[in-house]
Amino acid sequence: MAALSVNTNYGAMVALQQLNSTNMALSSTQERINTGLKVASAKDNGAVYAIAQGMRADLKGFGVVLDSLDRVSSTTDVALAAGAAISDLLIDMKEKALAASDETLTASQRAAFSEDFKALRDQISTIVGNAEFNGVNLINGSTNEISAFADANGSNSITVLDENLSLGGGIVTIGATASLDTATNASGMVSTIETSINNLNQALARLGTASKSLEVHTTFVTSLRDTLEAGVGNLVDADMARESAKLQALQTKQQLGVQALSIANQAPQIITQLFQ
Repeated sequence: MAALSVNTNYGAMVALQQLNSTNMALSSTQERINTGLKVASAKDNGAVYAIAQGMRADLKGFGVVLDSLDRVSSTTDVALAAGAAISDLLIDMKEKALAASDETLTASQRAAFSEDFKALRDQISTIVGNAEFNGVNLINGSTNEISAFADANGSNSITVLDENLSLGGGIVTIGATASLDTATNASGMVSTIETSINNLNQALARLGTASKSLEVHTTFVTSLRDTLEAGVGNLVDADMARESAKLQALQTKQQLGVQALSIANQAPQIITQLFQ
């Protein structure tokens, strides 16, 4: 048993140390409950915090990658939709050209087919001019290529090449002033349109392949980002059920600590009874 002393109250010092320890643990638990994090700063766990920060940086990077992929995917999809519409127009134009190549038609009949042909021809130019997304047009020859980020540090990319579908180009070889004014011109136009259709199908296949690549990579990056986010959570997130149970235990311990300190502080009063 410790000696009674008016100068040193060992029991009170021990009780105070335990109470301070409990208060610190309670403060830490309350912070975890408030933030939802068991590692909110480097002082909680320097190594884990550094790892988590590195992973958070990658998460931000993958967010940018997904935005880039979405923009390029949308631009490519617009080009694909426009190309499909042009393909339908070419099929209709071939029908008009074939009909106009019939030498038994009168001049007025052929002229009617020619007017329909010109309307379809001009519609191709309208589609090509309006197939734009976010200021980028992949089918009018104004853009050589468009690229999307493929990784979080921007060192790799996925590139989609331009497919110029303008009239008189290398794919759609029909001239901007083409008409069906004679049976000979109409017959020759049938062959030209068939070549254009074949060229366009190849161009659409290339755009379709690029679009699929972007879609597959978007799915992969999304999955990777979700996995990283879960990994960060495993490292730094607090177990709220466990922290709730710990909070109740520490609050009870704190109350007992206060009582123990109060009892220890009353010990010197025994000394006054010795001198009565």
